[in-house]
Amino acid sequence: VQLQASGGGLVQTGGSLRLSCAPSGQTFSTYIVAWFRQALGKEREFVAGIGGYTRYTDSVKGRFTISRDNAKSTVYLQMNSVKPEDTAVYYCAARRSGALHITTGAYDYWGQGTLVTVSS
Repeated sequence: VQLQASGGGLVQTGGSLRLSCAPSGQTFSTYIVAWFRQALGKEREFVAGIGGYTRYTDSVKGRFTISRDNAKSTVYLQMNSVKPEDTAVYYCAARRSGALHITTGAYDYWGQGTLVTVSS
C-alpha cells in the first residue's frame, strides 16, 4: 500500500490546516491509520490514530481531529488552533488490523510526509 499525504503548508499561530492521507490504488477502510510527526532534530512521535476508535497525544487533544471518509478512502487530520510547536513533517501510516498503536514500528505502510510550518 502506498500512502499519499498532502495538505501541509505555512499557517499562522492560531490558524487551521487539514491534512489528507489516501492510498494509491486501493481502499483502506478497515486499516488502522495514524498520523505521526517529526520536528527538526527530534524523534518521530505519534499524533493521532483511528481504528474502531480515535486516539490522540495529549498535546493535540481538543485542537486536532482525525477522521476518515470511507467513500473517498481518505483519512484527515484537522488541525485547529495550531502552535509553533506543531511545526514538523507529518506522516501518515497504516496497518491492516489490530490495535491502534502509538509506536512507529507497529505500522507497515508510510506516506512521504508533508511539511507543516506554523509561524509565530
